[in-house]
Amino acid sequence: MKTIQELNDIRKQMRAELNLDGKTNSNIRVTVGLATCGIAAGAEPVFKAFQKEVKRLGLTNVKIIQSGCLGMCKHEPMVEVTEAGKEKVTYIALAADSAKRIAEEHLAGGKPVMDFVIGNE
Repeated sequence: MKTIQELNDIRKQMRAELNLDGKTNSNIRVTVGLATCGIAAGAEPVFKAFQKEVKRLGLTNVKIIQSGCLGMCKHEPMVEVTEAGKEKVTYIALAADSAKRIAEEHLAGGKPVMDFVIGNE
């Protein structure tokens, strides 16, 4: 990156990918914390499980992204589900099988899985 224009182009591309401008068909964003703390706690299989389940369920409106630390290492693996017009839901202490349940009940069914929501543990 050598110019401001290159930086602006990258910013524009990332905003589109993350649906920050509301111009894509992804209205649900699943953010999996994959910093060292998350990886050590088992976040990689959770990330892969979400990818697999979203594909299996045919959920074209869901975008799965990875993030660095989500800020509460003791609760890893953590996932944040952000939907347009709704409050963010933060899931904690997940495993691959819980990702399947969240994909089915929350992402496809619209109902958060309270068993894994922070504050309900």
